Amino acid sequence: MVQFDPKLGLPSSDELPDSDGLPVDNELLTLVPNFLSLILGFIWANRFDWFFGVNMGVYHTTGLNPRVPIVPDAFLSLGVERVKGNNLRKSYVTWEENGVVPRFVLEVVSQTPGGEYDDKMTIYARLGVLYYVIYNPDFWRRDRQEPFEVYRLIDGVYQGQIGEPFWMPEIGLGIGRGIGYHLGFQREWLYWFDQRGNRFPTPEELVERYRDRFGELPEAE
Repeated sequence: MVQFDPKLGLPSSDELPDSDGLPVDNELLTLVPNFLSLILGFIWANRFDWFFGVNMGVYHTTGLNPRVPIVPDAFLSLGVERVKGNNLRKSYVTWEENGVVPRFVLEVVSQTPGGEYDDKMTIYARLGVLYYVIYNPDFWRRDRQEPFEVYRLIDGVYQGQIGEPFWMPEIGLGIGRGIGYHLGFQREWLYWFDQRGNRFPTPEELVERYRDRFGELPEAE
């Protein structure tokens, strides 16, 4: 992976679009990644060496054009600044992140197939993303796939993994499905798990536990 060097003529993040301009055709594509991000913010609240991006362009130098990003539904990078100075990232530019590529990528399959099983898989493998998760709760029969799949990069090739929740030792988290409440309705969601297979609680569940123990939360003044 090429690190940032002005002599190479690579554009800065300020010069690059922060979106591919493509709308999502399924609300789940934003709800599921944002839910994982919310939970992770509680799990790793005291850590500042990670970044979780949702529907954000990842710019890299392993393709034909470094100005064309790949846009995962979600990704996790380790060993980077949680917040870069006083600025929020508009996109994730690998040559401005000391060459650190995402360790984990999530794609949620929508009504319109987006190359999750072919084109994007090829790009993520070339980029060096260690874990690639495809969540396809509604269209897996159409695609002749499983609703939840985890791939690990081995010798440059993604190989399907077995087990759920699936533990990712290089990340220190497991991921899997579960039925729960979020935003007022019940359905299947993706959750983070610990090494023993215990699901991490959601912020909503933590608030409910507080109410059970101490009563209603104090009102803001």
